[in-house]
Amino acid sequence: MMPEQWDTFKRAARREKLTNIPMALIVDSPWIPGYLGISHMDYYLDPETWFQSNLRVMREFPDVIFVPSWWMEYGMAAEPSVLGAKIKFWPDNTPGEYHTLYRLEDIDKFPRYEVEADGFAALTLHRIHMHKSRILDLGHVLPLVTARGPLCTAGFVRGTTQFMLDLLESPKGAHKLIDLCTRVVIDWLKAQHKVMGDTVEGILLLDDIVGFVSEAHYLEYAHPYLTRICEAFPSDWVKIYHNDAAIDACLDHLPDAGFNVLNWGKQKDIREVKRRVGDRMCLMGNVNPLEVGVRGTPDEVRAATLDVLEGSGGEGVILSVGGGTSPGMPRQNIVAMLDALRDFNSRRREPEAERRWSTVPG
Repeated sequence: MMPEQWDTFKRAARREKLTNIPMALIVDSPWIPGYLGISHMDYYLDPETWFQSNLRVMREFPDVIFVPSWWMEYGMAAEPSVLGAKIKFWPDNTPGEYHTLYRLEDIDKFPRYEVEADGFAALTLHRIHMHKSRILDLGHVLPLVTARGPLCTAGFVRGTTQFMLDLLESPKGAHKLIDLCTRVVIDWLKAQHKVMGDTVEGILLLDDIVGFVSEAHYLEYAHPYLTRICEAFPSDWVKIYHNDAAIDACLDHLPDAGFNVLNWGKQKDIREVKRRVGDRMCLMGNVNPLEVGVRGTPDEVRAATLDVLEGSGGEGVILSVGGGTSPGMPRQNIVAMLDALRDFNSRRREPEAERRWSTVPG
């Protein structure tokens, strides 16, 4: 990410008035290897392939802010591998994780974790260290540290179905597991900051499992832990929350947790999200990523993009898809989003230009 792109994103996140609405996409290993026609294994294991892939994408779309930018991640392997989850790799897909915590009482038997030495977290930090100077020498910044959230990590370690049952059947044990995962997440984010250095000014937290619980369970099992994570970092940092599952249970409460940007899924229209959140968060969304972003025609993408922008009212929004960029989203559909955004920004500026003209004396 270029410094001027990060400055634009920060200003949008803080809901400052911008001349142009920006466009940002969350891109990582589900999308990049397929888009470039390379294998996932090469992307993960060949440092030069990873570097050149990210550089190529950023140069191909200079008007898109890629979030979190230069994301070194082994799918969703880092956080659960710190706590011993089994990670499985395939040539042409993102890694999967398999739970290893069969009994909640075994949490007390876990060895002490060290995010700088454990599992794929250690490998990720090493890769960041390898490329940091090279990235900065290009004039880029590394502004965001990134982690899966505590419920997401708990689901990986315990198994999502069993974890959902734990919330009902073993509340005390569930809290113990979520507390452990929260500590891992905070330490993991801080370890990335330590390696990346002073250009870091924000966090991106991804936790779709929050979308599977009721509002009461959100307030008990998610909100206190999400708040702890936000409070562990400077108050002026940008704090982005991603959840492309259901957001009804958490939507009204996320600003109070400390997040100022919401990236959510296709399920809920931006008009309702804006009505409920008001001016408390910047909305990063939410063109349907699969049915439109991947499978739609450029004309359909354009129409969906304009609908999102119009629904936003032209303020407090960063154009994006509803979640991460889905595997298979083609170039022409990203270009269609950009073209629609340029048209919208142009029309949005016209009334302002007319007002200025009308105030000119004579």
